[in-house]
Amino acid sequence: MKRCVTISTGVPALLIAFLGVAQAATVYIPEGSAGEAIVIDAGTDTVVGRIKGLPDVHGLGAAAGGRYLVAGSYAETSSDQMPAVDRPADVSEDEHAAHHGAAARTGASPGNAVSILTVIDADDGKPVRRLEVPGAVHHVAVSPDGRYAVATHPNADGISVVDLSDLTVRKLVRTGAMPNYAVFSADGSLVYVSNASDGTVSEIDVDRWVVRRDLPAGDSPEHIVLAPDGRTLYVANVEAGSVSALAIEQGGVDRTFAVGGELHGLDISDDGDTLFVSGSGEDKVVAIDLPSGSMRTASIGPGPYHLAVVRGTGKLYVSSREEPEVWVVDEATLTSRGTIPVRGVAHQMVVLP
Repeated sequence: MKRCVTISTGVPALLIAFLGVAQAATVYIPEGSAGEAIVIDAGTDTVVGRIKGLPDVHGLGAAAGGRYLVAGSYAETSSDQMPAVDRPADVSEDEHAAHHGAAARTGASPGNAVSILTVIDADDGKPVRRLEVPGAVHHVAVSPDGRYAVATHPNADGISVVDLSDLTVRKLVRTGAMPNYAVFSADGSLVYVSNASDGTVSEIDVDRWVVRRDLPAGDSPEHIVLAPDGRTLYVANVEAGSVSALAIEQGGVDRTFAVGGELHGLDISDDGDTLFVSGSGEDKVVAIDLPSGSMRTASIGPGPYHLAVVRGTGKLYVSSREEPEVWVVDEATLTSRGTIPVRGVAHQMVVLP
């Protein structure tokens, strides 16, 4: 079956056709201060579209087959100075006020810092709703069924919960100090949030939106990824230069991998046997063989930053914190297959089939 997706670009809309299971993955990459996200055809590693109007976009989340992308801004301002959010034509004044008025800011009050979450139609790349949330957004996660999005707020010690069925901000859930990254369990019943300043991961019950447990995770935990079987959460301890393997059932660290240097990005292979880590402090990318614990290392730089496994392709995308580019890296050899130019610094990447 042919699936057609229209992506918003700076020129007339670009129509991209995908053919059944043979289609290449699509990767969405936010460009930070450039205020846009680019759309990449992972089959050719080329830019095929742009999504505009995303100020200081850092966090980006989506679910396979979901209706929306959700983009978070790292820029924040006083709630009483936030520019007015445009009212969609099909939304009443009362409904618009309910979504965007001061009472709906969920934790914000006049004078408090707020930022913007932009909900984007995944089919045409157009923003459909902008929601005010309490403080800068670092990263975003969307539940596997596309029902919920969560956004981490390092300066508010919590996450915003967005109900994507009606595009409302439901609440602010307090986690630990300086929440950084979030991932959902495969069944969507739990969400895990790393707390960079207190060395824990909060396990949150999605039905009640309460923290069930705070799990010890090592020093300065930031990026996290869940193993395909859901039994292990891998945590990048950025300042310690290590990766912790957190056993979910037991609730503690099972193994620690000493990678060395400051770390940043983290992702896992399709088969769950290899963990990939970007080492920003030593300009390297590392592949950890999880069954044996052995490591392969390759030099890459400057400043390897966010990292994403491009599912089904045998490739990694690794962004640079210092140069406007994303490196295309072969998973098996850790050698470069080329680069993708960006207009800013590439942050949280989303890979969709």
